[in-house]
Amino acid sequence: MARGGLAERPARRAPLHLDRRQGSQPDARDPAVHLHRAARAVPPSVDRDEPAGRPRDDESCIEAAGAGVVNRRLVGYLCAVGAGATWGTTGPLSTGLYAYMPATSIGFWRVLLGTVCLAIWGLVFRRDLLRVDAHGWLLVGLGGGILVALFEIAYQLAIAGAGVAGAAALLYTAPVIVAVLARVILREALTPVRLALALVVMIGVALTVTHGSNAGAEAARLGIGAGIAGGLLSALSYALTTLLARFAVPRYGAVRVLFLEALGGVVILGIVLPLARHAPPPLPPTAAAWRGLLGLTVGSVLAANILFFSAVKRIEAAPAAVAATIEPVVGTLLALALFAQRLTALGWLGLLLVVGGVAAGYLKEGAPEPTA
Repeated sequence: MARGGLAERPARRAPLHLDRRQGSQPDARDPAVHLHRAARAVPPSVDRDEPAGRPRDDESCIEAAGAGVVNRRLVGYLCAVGAGATWGTTGPLSTGLYAYMPATSIGFWRVLLGTVCLAIWGLVFRRDLLRVDAHGWLLVGLGGGILVALFEIAYQLAIAGAGVAGAAALLYTAPVIVAVLARVILREALTPVRLALALVVMIGVALTVTHGSNAGAEAARLGIGAGIAGGLLSALSYALTTLLARFAVPRYGAVRVLFLEALGGVVILGIVLPLARHAPPPLPPTAAAWRGLLGLTVGSVLAANILFFSAVKRIEAAPAAVAATIEPVVGTLLALALFAQRLTALGWLGLLLVVGGVAAGYLKEGAPEPTA
């Protein structure tokens, strides 16, 4: 018989902590041990009263992941806009070079200098720049080099046949081509909004470049048929370069892809131009020509392409191509400021269409990545 009525009380459990006097350990089979450990594993915010509206840890992680996707896409779109803006300086910088060498030679030398700069950078900072598998050499080095050379030659053919304005208008059919081919080749989403934005910026570019005071500059020397063919080929090469970058940059890195494409382009241009009786000069003829070529190399070859490749690593090809159409806007504004050129009312309308299309794309593509 128990004393003092202790038999009527429930038995008291031993404390869960270590009994220092006896050196005993809590019994792992005791359910109280499991409850105690589970309680310690639960974040304090679950056991305590939380302020109203405060998200829990799992909800915070989900929101943070979503914000990361949005920020990644916004950075990608801004990189594409930055690439287009940098490409927009090409026209003003090239204007002063036409007095020293033909456009095909300018294209060859800027790509060559870009290749040399990347090679030096690789030797100093990144010795593995040439460590690429055979598939990379074939696809990026050869395929990308062909596209670079095709663009340089086709765009000059477009200028000779359709003039500067016509060539630029034909070139910027590229966003529509990119949107369609990205769906076919890369299985990216082709939404009505993306297609509409590509059409809007294409129309805007056409109005901008054909309704300025310099629209008739560089009178056509070939037939209009040759100009249209060259313009569409340049647009196709630009579009395919975009799709190639979208595939290759996540695998090989932006700088390596740019180096391989430039290297392949220089080799092909070095073979094709002499055969076409347009051999570039052994060296730029004057110090002014060197300065202009270095400016083009740093801007339109290195900075612009690295920005654009960084963009297609983060966003799809179609919105990247739309964002890069800010190029003729920047070029036109620089021409207005530096060369006292003018725009007609339709030219200003086209400029606004491009800016509006790029801005709408910025707002649209800030959303999480769409599914195909």
